[in-house]
Amino acid sequence: MAGTVAKKCLSPLSVLTRRLSVPEYISQCCYHQKVVDHYENPRNVGSLDKKSKNVGTGLVGAPACGDVMKLQIEVDSQGKIVDAKFKTFGCGSAIASSSLATEWVKGKSVDEALKIKNTDIAKELSLPPVKLHCSMLAEDAIKAALADYRLKQSDDQQEAAKQLQ
Repeated sequence: MAGTVAKKCLSPLSVLTRRLSVPEYISQCCYHQKVVDHYENPRNVGSLDKKSKNVGTGLVGAPACGDVMKLQIEVDSQGKIVDAKFKTFGCGSAIASSSLATEWVKGKSVDEALKIKNTDIAKELSLPPVKLHCSMLAEDAIKAALADYRLKQSDDQQEAAKQLQ
């Protein structure tokens, strides 16, 4: 349905024959179809057990626009990310960036996930310049989740070393 409405939005005659509400006009005419898809059908919404030693949690925000993003990763014993979840309070671009980020990190190693850049997310979603901060938040959330995971792993190693002494 969103694709149909978006095509109608682009036709000058459709504006005359059909009135769109402001949120519908903005979401269908100003956002790329991939953003609308991730916004209307977000992937991997939810939470993982933040106390688990193999779960890393990243919580980031942009005070200027009020977007807040929580991204969590679950890593198996071989260092592969087996699950990712997010919760985001923000605009459609922030939600879409979070959703895409969780899809991209799954199946990657911790080191591979660190290579995901905001420019890649922005390009994939065709974000306009005014929305680039959303993709930057997603990259920061990935990095924060990976840093939290690595911190938990180093704490476990230090604790094990103390028990051996």
